[in-house]
Amino acid sequence: MTDYVITTDSNSDVLPGFIKENNLTIIPQYYAFGDTVYGDELNMEPHEFYETMRKGELPKSMANNPEVIREKFEKILKTGKNILHIAFSSALSGSCNNVIMTANELLEEYPERKIMVFDSLNASLGEGVSVYRAVELWKEGKTMEEVYDVLMEEREHVNVSFTVNDLYHLQRGGRVSKTTAVVGSLVNIKPILTVTSTGELKSDGTVRGRKKSLKTLVSRMEASLDLEHYGKERIVAVLHGDCLDEAESVAEMVKELGFTNVLINDVSPSIGTHAGPGVVGLISYGKKRQ
Repeated sequence: MTDYVITTDSNSDVLPGFIKENNLTIIPQYYAFGDTVYGDELNMEPHEFYETMRKGELPKSMANNPEVIREKFEKILKTGKNILHIAFSSALSGSCNNVIMTANELLEEYPERKIMVFDSLNASLGEGVSVYRAVELWKEGKTMEEVYDVLMEEREHVNVSFTVNDLYHLQRGGRVSKTTAVVGSLVNIKPILTVTSTGELKSDGTVRGRKKSLKTLVSRMEASLDLEHYGKERIVAVLHGDCLDEAESVAEMVKELGFTNVLINDVSPSIGTHAGPGVVGLISYGKKRQ
């Protein structure tokens, strides 16, 4: 194996089994209910987190901790390994910049080592599929620079569409405008959102009814496919905020299109803080994001 370690943050929503199997280092992202901060040793299971939100308690999210980044990175550097870090979108959080700042400080102390930070310009499994891709290339023996170049080349081709029950939580966190949130709160009108090529959230229309919103995720994925360059062997990921049945329904629709490598995972609490219970998203490779 080549002489580097792949790291990412907990917002990537990579499945726990994959993290353990590939010995990935995860930088925690934080969230809080009241004065209680979660994300490191103290965590909430997704169901408990979303149930707490359903009962009316409003969490807040926080960026990663530079001291924790330093501790985890330095442990790797001391073993003689370099680091390829895959980061949460810099357009949605200061976390990526915290990693870059800490990496630059460490490189002054360890000038013989390398740290490369890949800004995914994405979130949740939209970020996570780049982690899966990086590990795949790492196992093939690609150098850290080669992996970084592939991730950069493919970054704008990782498409994300998602729907939420309402836009209140996204509006509360400043992720969408108040006008967009008001339109999305109309009775039985369900918003569709995307992550843009610059890593920001964008409202991409509305549909009537929850079932139609889930079908729309799949139809938009199908319309965005570029099978000449990104075939059906590529990972497709479904994310959800404590609504597994609906996520499984979306996954089945995707499999009917001929995709077999379909992942399903919870949206982590630090992102769920903004999306709320009932978020469902679909991630796939295809044409360039707009």
